[in-house]
Amino acid sequence: MINPASNNDDPLTVALHALAVTIRDERRAERLLDLSGIAPADLRERADDPQLLSAVLRFLEAHEPDLLAVAAELGRKPEELVAARSALEA
Repeated sequence: MINPASNNDDPLTVALHALAVTIRDERRAERLLDLSGIAPADLRERADDPQLLSAVLRFLEAHEPDLLAVAAELGRKPEELVAARSALEA
């Protein structure tokens, strides 16, 4: 779990943490890359792109077990990840 003291409620930071947790899990990372069509190099280059990060959070929302697992690892409620995605898309 990410240290709660380092957590930030900024949507970009929440999404970056969610991306990090997502790509640490090999099966989840493979599914993200397969479904999104993005290459690993592009993912690294665009890791701070709000549009990409929003897509990662949408990917998690589309499969509730992933959303719950990532939220738990981050020490956050799933609703916080959904709210971060919404804020990034605003």
